[in-house]
Amino acid sequence: MTEQMPVFDRGFWEELYGSQTSLWTGRPNPQLVTEAADLRPRRALDAGCGEGGDALWLAASGWHVTAVDFSATALARGAKETAAQGLDERISWLRADLTSWAPEEQFDLVSAQFMHLPTPERTALFERLAAAVAPGGTLLIVGHHPSDLEQGVPRPQVPDLFFTAESIAETLDDGWDAVVTDARPRTAALPDGHEVTVRDAVLVARRRG
Repeated sequence: MTEQMPVFDRGFWEELYGSQTSLWTGRPNPQLVTEAADLRPRRALDAGCGEGGDALWLAASGWHVTAVDFSATALARGAKETAAQGLDERISWLRADLTSWAPEEQFDLVSAQFMHLPTPERTALFERLAAAVAPGGTLLIVGHHPSDLEQGVPRPQVPDLFFTAESIAETLDDGWDAVVTDARPRTAALPDGHEVTVRDAVLVARRRG
């Protein structure tokens, strides 16, 4: 029997964030650090920013960041840390539902880390995010690779939620150059403490100027 599609709506995330003093480590996602470290810092969109680990790293690296999420709890935590680090002028926090929100401006970097939605919603979201990349800018999409379902990692056993970088690259039009389409390995710890190798689907695409 196929497992029912889980519901990751606003209520789910608010309850999850509210159940803990912090949900994430506060550190930036490693693929963002790898791919953005050598980019000229200008204007970035962090789509699905959560508590702001990526946005804070980008701001500290010189970027002006628009950080978007639909969890008020997560955004409040990010804003508090922004003030503590003296980065208020570099990050704008925006509460919005990414399944329907469309950016009204363009950015030099658009980053979406681990946005796992059913294929129709995911495709529409990534199309809106791609449209928000300025000419010459970078689209960075990172997600759990489908091969992780075979590694015993606690993820929803719903294949439709996962994707490859190549499948996302195929949805882009001729105005893009795919710089990276990777299934990049990294080490992750299971709840019992054992370490396994997981893979991140990493797409880096540049919009032609």
